[in-house]
Amino acid sequence: MADRGGVPILAAAGVGRTYPARNGSVRALDGVSLELARGEIVGVVGRSGAGKSTLARLLLGLEPADEGSVSYAGRALASLGPRDTRGMRRAVQAVFQDPTGSLDPRQSVGTIVGEALAVHHLAPRAARRERIRELLAEVGLPGEDAFLARLPRELSGGERQRVAIARALASRPEALILDEPVSALDVSVRGQVLNLLLSLQRRTGMAMLVIAHDILLVERLCMRVLVLAAGRVVEEGPAARVLTRPAAAATAELLAAARWLAAREPQAAG
Repeated sequence: MADRGGVPILAAAGVGRTYPARNGSVRALDGVSLELARGEIVGVVGRSGAGKSTLARLLLGLEPADEGSVSYAGRALASLGPRDTRGMRRAVQAVFQDPTGSLDPRQSVGTIVGEALAVHHLAPRAARRERIRELLAEVGLPGEDAFLARLPRELSGGERQRVAIARALASRPEALILDEPVSALDVSVRGQVLNLLLSLQRRTGMAMLVIAHDILLVERLCMRVLVLAAGRVVEEGPAARVLTRPAAAATAELLAAARWLAAREPQAAG
């Protein structure tokens, strides 16, 4: 297991983000702080509009914070030069909610998974195809040439999300940011993908930040949970405590909604 002491792999310190709106502005994040230690799985939960995806974009360096700072391995993202920024982008990968939207529809599975190997010079051309097959095997997909040649539209939703995870793993990341990783999948496939993520984390020791509106999903995966409401952290603590003895009304509401939905959903076979 990776060491969880020392400098966190990712941290946000008092970050704020405001967007212009038709009638003024919208405060998406307000003074949010978060640390992700090496080897840790942390959940960030909240209703739609709570600021979860904005936080993910800031941590990935896709947008700047208006206030506060985001750091990778103790260094502020704003201070990184081009070479260090490339290193950070290799070390911190993302898996997004909709695998259809996050995969180039014109690229084959082999090209999608192998792109990071080429960009980051992680495998010579002669060895690249074998490494792609290894990555697909890690996520439970076949490595035959026929599968490597398939396009995203020719895959099931679960297969597309596994391809997205394989692509993220290609750069040998230290941390994965998973933004609603199973919400676009059928209930019969969600458990398979969750089990895959847990297996990968146990085997590699990667840190994971899991962003979700479904607090029961976070219960299965995470060691620690932050609850966002209206752009602020309203509760934080060990998952076992937060999800059994919630202190914030927003947390209790999320739990009640998730349990109601779980009771109405058809149960996956097996």
